[in-house]
Amino acid sequence: MAHSSRGSAKAIPWFLFAAGGTVTAFVLPVMLIVTNLGFFPSAMSYEGMSGFLSWWIVKLAVLGILTLGLWHAAHRLRVCAHDFGIRADELVAWIVYSAAGFGSVAAAVALLMI
Repeated sequence: MAHSSRGSAKAIPWFLFAAGGTVTAFVLPVMLIVTNLGFFPSAMSYEGMSGFLSWWIVKLAVLGILTLGLWHAAHRLRVCAHDFGIRADELVAWIVYSAAGFGSVAAAVALLMI
């Protein structure tokens, strides 16, 4: 049996799914707890948050968190659609991954405007 030297095209979506799941499971809850429980009240003000988000490294980190979360959710929605009996996998994949791509670009534009 011959072995192809080309990699699978499935590696990229699976990487984004796994990385997004990890970020969603570990980082997002901490961010939500810190922002919603009132820790650092002066930092949670508009001025404090926009000042914090003005640093390029923070923008990059937030973009990574949002983008990976969106791609993870897109893949989950694709699998859920299949579980609910929607068998138009190519159409569903196109819709959910396009939404994740659009959301990623929108997040990048929003962060660049800060």
